[in-house]
Amino acid sequence: MTTPFVHPYIPNTAPATKAAMLAAVGAESVEDFYADIPAALRLDRPLDLPEALPAEQDLVRHARTLLGRNRTLGERRSFLGHGTYAHFVPAVVDEVIGRSEFLTAYAGEPYEDHGRFQALFQYQSLMAELLAMDVVNVPTYDGFQATATAIAMAGRITGRSRVLVASDVLPEKLGKVADFVSAHLELVDVARADGTADVAAITAALDADTAAVWVETPSVTGAVEAALPELARAAHAAGALLVVGTDPIGYGVLTPPAEQGADIVAGDIQSLGLHAWFGGAHGGFIAVHDDERFVMEMPSRLFGLASTDVAGEYGFGDVAYDRTSFALREEGKEWVGTAAALWGIAAGVYLALMGPLGMAELGESLLARTRYAQDMLSAIPGIELGDGALHLREFTLDLSGTGLTARGVIDALRRDGFEPGVAVGEHLLLVCVTELTPQSDIDHLAAALERLATTE
Repeated sequence: MTTPFVHPYIPNTAPATKAAMLAAVGAESVEDFYADIPAALRLDRPLDLPEALPAEQDLVRHARTLLGRNRTLGERRSFLGHGTYAHFVPAVVDEVIGRSEFLTAYAGEPYEDHGRFQALFQYQSLMAELLAMDVVNVPTYDGFQATATAIAMAGRITGRSRVLVASDVLPEKLGKVADFVSAHLELVDVARADGTADVAAITAALDADTAAVWVETPSVTGAVEAALPELARAAHAAGALLVVGTDPIGYGVLTPPAEQGADIVAGDIQSLGLHAWFGGAHGGFIAVHDDERFVMEMPSRLFGLASTDVAGEYGFGDVAYDRTSFALREEGKEWVGTAAALWGIAAGVYLALMGPLGMAELGESLLARTRYAQDMLSAIPGIELGDGALHLREFTLDLSGTGLTARGVIDALRRDGFEPGVAVGEHLLLVCVTELTPQSDIDHLAAALERLATTE
């Protein structure tokens, strides 16, 4: 802007204050801070923004108007998933994480620990039991980062540089993982077999430079990998590791990857008591066996139980702190900073409430509801399932036999109050059901799809 402007909400915008700050650091203008950015990447004109709203009440009105355009999943018959899922969140989860000792707690010395370390230790313990693993970290940013870190760990442990991608991966996740590991590891995509890993193709692709086989289960289409033991044996025979990216929601009934040969298990805890909101609350977990080679390659914080100076008293705090970037700074294997610890407490409360029986009942409900939806929707003439694998929560419908496109179905059914799923191909529709999807909603979707298919 060419005229001085003191912003009512942004600090230090008064001209005299800005001048004093520039003088303190020896800069002539703000432009000095952008000297390293090539001119071709700079915007040489003011931003195309509407007039400022200097009055707070006008800003509040504007923000409320924008927020009023949002629609929650509860307002429509929703079959959306694709990385963020609408599971039930008990009220006590929000109540506990809203407590000031958790909501306002931040990293640092124990001055701010009023139960946070213990709550996160208990979260780790509950996750370890669910996943049949020994060691689980304090949550990272999200499942994308957790999986990328797990794969980077495999590269460091083995000293190798190739990773075989055995499953269909959420494109956004694959992109983030590839960006994260690209300096040291090559991701090699291997063909699938009816929605899951092709064991023969993976075995043939393994070589002396393979650090890991990366499996996603459920995959991006909800396919549950049935060949983890075979993949683990093949990877281990070649000196590689088996890294499994997963969603823990189904392990009340499904066999955990650790019991099928997985070396590192990673994923997201969004489905464990975190709201879908507008893109979800996300937090990543990494789980390993009690093996120093693996534990010391985990860059994130671990909280453990330890004795104190008082006989018979125990406390909670960092385990192997000297392996983190907090201790090593620029010498750390990976940088670790502000993460998603509050979501770990939420997931811990959720798991404690559910217990083994609750998680088993939830898993059974998800499998049954998924199968019911598959049967109802694939019974429509011209519609087929995308593959023959076992699915948890999500699956694809092939609409090509009806002449309908996935995008066309979405646009048409939105007008009838549905969010029928996500288009993952011209004729492929990804449909998601959870315990919040009643049978009546599945029946209504089947009827609506059948009407579209018969009128096409």
